[in-house]
Amino acid sequence: MNSSCHYNESMSFFYNKNGGDDKWDSAQLILVQVVGSLFCCFILVSNAMVIAAVVTNKRFHYPFYYLLANLAASDFLAGIAYVYLMFNTGPVSRKLTVRGYFIRQGLLDISLSASLANLLVIALERYISVMNWKVHSNLTKRRVTLLIVLVWAISIFMGAVPSLGWNCICDLDRCSQLAPIFSRSYLIFWSVSNLVVFLVMVAIYMRIYTYVKKKTSVLMPHTSGSINRKRTPIKLIKTVMVVLGAFVFCWTPGLVVLLLDGLNCQRCNVMKLKRWLLLLAVLNSVMNPCIYSYKDEEMWTTFKNLMRCIGNGTRRQRSTKANSRPLSSGQDTVNSQPNNHNS
Repeated sequence: MNSSCHYNESMSFFYNKNGGDDKWDSAQLILVQVVGSLFCCFILVSNAMVIAAVVTNKRFHYPFYYLLANLAASDFLAGIAYVYLMFNTGPVSRKLTVRGYFIRQGLLDISLSASLANLLVIALERYISVMNWKVHSNLTKRRVTLLIVLVWAISIFMGAVPSLGWNCICDLDRCSQLAPIFSRSYLIFWSVSNLVVFLVMVAIYMRIYTYVKKKTSVLMPHTSGSINRKRTPIKLIKTVMVVLGAFVFCWTPGLVVLLLDGLNCQRCNVMKLKRWLLLLAVLNSVMNPCIYSYKDEEMWTTFKNLMRCIGNGTRRQRSTKANSRPLSSGQDTVNSQPNNHNS
């Protein structure tokens, strides 16, 4: 190992070397942790319900909804990553080991990569279905499974890239401020590649939108009244476009700031923006389940059925416990008195 490498140093060493001031005001730190924890609880519960809804409702057993469940799984992982991050940030981040920092950032990068890859795959699935003017594509379960495996394989690889060698542990002059053991060149690659994928997805949905508008205008004169939107792919497209819009809105500022840090912008003061961009990223995983339930009536109905089942199961469990509870000695005496009187 190169003698100039610093694998055994704590993160405090890298923050001091790179001039990254990660000091938090105590009130700000508490606010971020409290609000973030509430968000994370909602993220974990709501995305688990989305996955359960797709599994239990046979009307969701189509490629689009399987991919949507996989997007919920990536948001679920994001919830775990945010919990780990929020309680390992501020003063605590300086005490982390290099390995601990790689784990913290790796979880975030994997969840973001999985969300982005899922949205891209969903965009392609919607494109195939719309071009055939069908609500659902003809992708087989085997192909959908392979796509899901591919999404997670790429995401895990992307999350592991810095720990595999694309870092600045052996060359401190290349280190960034936001991620003090990540090379600035890696931040440029990461942010630019994600922004390019954003543009590709926007282009796909613009193509879908123009095709649907053209197709609708052609079909209108030959139909009595308006086209039933529930029988066309339009409804699901709207759901995905809102999800994509929320993702772009929540993540673009953070990616731009990462790009500025990668370009070594000295006047940008990227460290002060870091904590608020974190909450904005958390907000995206909060929004997705709300969008599914608001835009898809069947999903909302399934959510209510699941909550009703959970409530009934809890009440039934309490009733069973109450009935199986052994009687106290006082109750035994009271219950035995009528029998003794009759005898």
